[in-house]
Amino acid sequence: MTWMNGRSRLLKIALPVVSLLIGTPGWSSPLPVDSHSASDLNPAANELTLDRRQGIGIWGLRTDDREQGVEDKEQAIKVPPFASSPIAQATESRPEATQEESDRSSPVLEKWEQKIPNVLENIKRDPSFRTRARLGLSYFPSTFDSLGWNVGVEDIFLDRLGATGLTLSGDYQATFTGKRKAGGADLRYYLLPLGGYFNLAPVLGYRYLETPRYITDGLNVGFRVQAVLSRTGAADISLTQTWVAPQQSDEVGVTKLSFGVALIHNLRVSTDVEKQNSKQKKDTRYGISMEWML
Repeated sequence: MTWMNGRSRLLKIALPVVSLLIGTPGWSSPLPVDSHSASDLNPAANELTLDRRQGIGIWGLRTDDREQGVEDKEQAIKVPPFASSPIAQATESRPEATQEESDRSSPVLEKWEQKIPNVLENIKRDPSFRTRARLGLSYFPSTFDSLGWNVGVEDIFLDRLGATGLTLSGDYQATFTGKRKAGGADLRYYLLPLGGYFNLAPVLGYRYLETPRYITDGLNVGFRVQAVLSRTGAADISLTQTWVAPQQSDEVGVTKLSFGVALIHNLRVSTDVEKQNSKQKKDTRYGISMEWML
């Protein structure tokens, strides 16, 4: 009997404890009134939806603000329309030139329309040597080893179009003491095309010669042979043989060998050796000159 009473007392104590441990918690109830802990941990659906809508609204507002800001910046840096210059306005207002006007404004095209030129012939007529003005020093070993000077011009083309090879040349030379003098002017007619590297020209002119032994002047006739080593006066060599007062008692033969080379585009240096052969005496002259090519 005592044992039964003890067991009933134990059951009375254990049942409430077990029911407390295995009983359904209040927060698991679907009704919000049972517990507020679930509501605290999990926000309600309507609150979540509201927060999302608010977030989307804020994002859309920010996007609109950014687009508006970009538009404001574009308006701020927008440059007013460029005012065209007077030259551009004149160009725009001027009507386009026709093909006929373009052809007429080009001398080359106009020339080709009239007649097709012979390019090879034009190259041959373009001189391979140039007009030169000369100034230099001379040495006369046969006249007491005297020093002197010389000046001259070579090959002035009388026909600028190059239709003929007729040129004019002239020179003057003397010692500083005046004991020896020479000068004259010549016409040369180049027989071969002027653009070639080799040419031959008869010479006709007048020359005056004065030395301590004799004085001669008169007609000067002869020939000139020229070899162009490089076109347009860059380098050439020439040999000229003439006779002053031919078939006369005081006839004098003059032989001149000259070589020239360009230093720059229009300036070159030349050297020459000249011999005068007469019945009285043989004279020699050496010269070095600076030549300006025209």
